Amino acid sequence: MQTARIAVAAAFLAAAIQVPAQAQSPAPPQFPDAAATDPAALGWMQGSPPPADKVIRFGDGSSYRFPQLRWSFSNFRQMVPTVSVSRGAGPVSVLPRAERTDLDGVAFQVMGSDKTMTWAEALPATYTDGIVVLHRGTIVYERYFGVLKPEVQHIAMSVTKSFFGTLGAILVAEGKLDEKAAIAAYVPELKDSAFGDATVRQVLDMVTGLKYSENYGDPNAEIWAHTRAGNVLPRPPGYQGPGTFYEFLQTVKKEGEHGQAFAYKTVNTDALGWAIRRVTGKSIGQNLRERVWEPMGAEQDAYFTVDLVGNEFAGGGLNAALRDMARFGEAMRNDGRFNGRQIVPRAVVDDIRGGGDRALFAKAGYRTLPGWSYRNMWWVSHNEHGAYVARGIHGQAIYVDPKAEMVIARFASHPIAPNGANDPITLPAFHALAKHLMK
Repeated sequence: MQTARIAVAAAFLAAAIQVPAQAQSPAPPQFPDAAATDPAALGWMQGSPPPADKVIRFGDGSSYRFPQLRWSFSNFRQMVPTVSVSRGAGPVSVLPRAERTDLDGVAFQVMGSDKTMTWAEALPATYTDGIVVLHRGTIVYERYFGVLKPEVQHIAMSVTKSFFGTLGAILVAEGKLDEKAAIAAYVPELKDSAFGDATVRQVLDMVTGLKYSENYGDPNAEIWAHTRAGNVLPRPPGYQGPGTFYEFLQTVKKEGEHGQAFAYKTVNTDALGWAIRRVTGKSIGQNLRERVWEPMGAEQDAYFTVDLVGNEFAGGGLNAALRDMARFGEAMRNDGRFNGRQIVPRAVVDDIRGGGDRALFAKAGYRTLPGWSYRNMWWVSHNEHGAYVARGIHGQAIYVDPKAEMVIARFASHPIAPNGANDPITLPAFHALAKHLMK
């Protein structure tokens, strides 16, 4: 039973965690391709009721197993408790449309190989569920696969972090958060935890020294306690651990010194989310609605997965429609301005584009991200186009290329969680498309 629980947990943790390249297997397992695992063709959860062999459940872990996750990623609300992020009653901001037929043929070389692939081939190769490309604010490409539709919300995974890194940076710019102050100055409940002397800036850039392992193969790793506390995973019989995300945060211990190296750990975003909630007096979902979703004229409501007392999962629980993800990317491309409003201060966008400490980032050893950095919970490429990305495992992304005036929003359900599995295709494909659009 213990081995089975670990296997189920590992499958889901992929849905909220990013793993360094050095932690990845050099010979990843082989999986059936996108066509063979199409959730609509396989008939998951179809029928009244569905046949027993087509039912997907949270409690038995099937919603986080491949290929079932290809259905559940577009149907999280049917699996776990959630809370809505309303788009409000205002008009939807219009995204002009001028779709192009030439983009499917754009070719690129797969990273680390001599193989050439086209844009159209890259989509099934990375188990894409949906993708939207904006050029100068106009939709030039939009495709959906499997059970994802334009009006359907999909789990954004760790792309969620970039929304709250941005909100945290906005509060710093407004003087409501002091980036040099400890998180515990705003959340005294964390004074005896590892966050007792971790500054807001260190949390925003994930350069904290935390005793927090994300080793999926270790049943004693802290990641298991975190996800069980937040109701992200089913709890075993007789569970006696922390009951919420915030209760778990208070148990995190320090390991090493803060500010010495980049270490991607989801627990940082939950700590930031608690600070945001404390200084604003509003939930993180309310902050997202008032600061972003309503002002940008979102097309659909979004929603969050929540723990058993309603705390939203700031580290990876946002579910949204694809075009709304693209709208946020377009706001970031336009120096924070969208729908006739300054949604994100220009100074915050400039700070993100400038990136973080590359030397500290390099210590994490991501093979597919040489020369990158991390700032305000965005991944910054420092390439010749100045591209920066909100990234979530299994292939979620908002890719902003300022020089090419391009934004790509993508949802996916790749069977391998870490982005190192799809980066060799995704990153050169996005860059090739950018260069093509610039011609």
